[in-house]
Amino acid sequence: MIELLNALLVIVLVLNLFALGNSRILSVIRIVAVQGALLGVIPLLVHERITTPALIAAVAAIGLKGIAIPAIMIRSLRAAEIKREVEPLVGLLPSIILGALATAVVLLFSRKLGAASEAASNMIIPASISTVLVGFILLITRFKALSQVLGYLVLENGIFIFGMLLIEAIPLVVEMGLLLDLFVGIFVISIITNHINQAFSSMDTRELVSLKE
Repeated sequence: MIELLNALLVIVLVLNLFALGNSRILSVIRIVAVQGALLGVIPLLVHERITTPALIAAVAAIGLKGIAIPAIMIRSLRAAEIKREVEPLVGLLPSIILGALATAVVLLFSRKLGAASEAASNMIIPASISTVLVGFILLITRFKALSQVLGYLVLENGIFIFGMLLIEAIPLVVEMGLLLDLFVGIFVISIITNHINQAFSSMDTRELVSLKE
């Protein structure tokens, strides 16, 4: 189980770098969808036996992160009629380098964090921290509203990975509440971005400074 879990987390880390290096928003949505589907499998691998909370969390995560939320994002993208993040604050190659450096640093120092033996035996903690950092990079270096939403999704994926360590300690209703909040939040944000596009004929958040006038 540990080997399969670590392999999935390595794929998640690679997908982080693909997301940083891709200017096509649709491709990034698909990358985040695949990442979300993979994360849905993690609750079934974290512990030796499959429990009811883990199974429900897995089904909910795959359904929301892998299917429902990407579908909402793709619909918003088509309504906005945009394809690329043209002028990111940090270029694509520097973004990949920055994400790779952040991941390498986290991996190097993860064994010195004093984690519990079970957590230290796999990559859950370094993968979660690295994914959160990549989400921050996407969030602060992209100007298109949908790209920033994708950064928020990647960041939340990192939090979700870390939460798998506590899946049996946290009540199931809390886990489901967090996923529901994520779904509703993305739904509302997609509606807002559509209104931004209609008002400004652009999804570039820099256009919002015109509201000062």
